[in-house]
Amino acid sequence: MMESQPLQEPTATAPAAGEEQAGAPPAVVPGKEFTRTCKGLVVVLIGGYLLLQLLPSSLNYLAIIPSKTIPYVWTVFTAGYIEQVLPGAIGSSLGLLFCGKDIEPVWGRKEFLKFIILVNSICGILAFCFAIGLYYVTGKESFLVTPLSGFHGCLAGFLVALKQLLPNLELPMCFFWKIKAKWMPFFVVCFSSIMAFIVPDSINFLPTLVSGMYVSWLYLRYFQRNPLTGLKGDPSDDFSFPSLFPAAMRPVTDPVANLFDRMLCARSRPSEVALPVSDPTKASRRRERGERVLEERLAADHAVDTEAPAHGHGTAED
Repeated sequence: MMESQPLQEPTATAPAAGEEQAGAPPAVVPGKEFTRTCKGLVVVLIGGYLLLQLLPSSLNYLAIIPSKTIPYVWTVFTAGYIEQVLPGAIGSSLGLLFCGKDIEPVWGRKEFLKFIILVNSICGILAFCFAIGLYYVTGKESFLVTPLSGFHGCLAGFLVALKQLLPNLELPMCFFWKIKAKWMPFFVVCFSSIMAFIVPDSINFLPTLVSGMYVSWLYLRYFQRNPLTGLKGDPSDDFSFPSLFPAAMRPVTDPVANLFDRMLCARSRPSEVALPVSDPTKASRRRERGERVLEERLAADHAVDTEAPAHGHGTAED
């Protein structure tokens, strides 16, 4: 991997010819190494896991236990940072580091932390509501007493963010199989749904994963204000609700997308002619620049890998 300096705030490169005149935002260089913010959050995740090992009773005050949530309301905000098992702590830490190094340099530290707090908090509230609903539907008391916690809702949100920023980024899955970032949200939902039938206990994770993706998409689609452009949301077709699913599912996803647009965009449409809040052309151009920067970074990494052996061979001959 190329050696580079850490980026904590959005860093812009010189715009390509013709882009500045068109009013396009400057190109953004994604981070190439783990950021301090992500490292600090990893300490929080690992620290939460160690705290549970030293003081198991603290789980009652940090995780969501639906039957106790009414007196312990703060747990819907703290549960997202508490991992109960070691694989979860390790997996969440690695996911945070590798996703955050590409997302935080583009958004900036403040927006990155805002996204994490927002998604984790809403996922906690929805997880509590889902558990109560499942109890009334099934009558199983286990839904009321099972502790719910983990960073996986925010990790699901990161996948949606990567789909927006770098949709063609190939993410490794297992062995030599890779999948593009734009298909990762759909893949995770399908995989988690299948696992919920195979391993019944895993159904507790499914509502949080789905909530994380749903909340993050709504925020990025309609509410996030880009710190570089000042534009609100991302109205491009490449980030529409149907784009989260295969084209064969459009008869189902299109009505849902139209409902979102009517509810969340109706108020802003009258002012779009005089003062455009969001421009699909600019959003698409910004995404294309992100993909171009990714390709340049991969090419540079490959050049360094090929030059290093050649340099070592030349030294040996001297």
